[in-house]
Amino acid sequence: MGTLVCQTCNSTIDHFEDEKVTVLYSTKCNGCEGHHTEEDL
Repeated sequence: MGTLVCQTCNSTIDHFEDEKVTVLYSTKCNGCEGHHTEEDL
């Protein structure tokens, strides 16, 4: 089982099937869009 995590707010975005436990970081989740500006990063 793999987990997709937002690297901006550290919330879980999605789970996916994988042979081993994996955590992948996305640049931005849907909840972050419009809430953060480039100055916040």
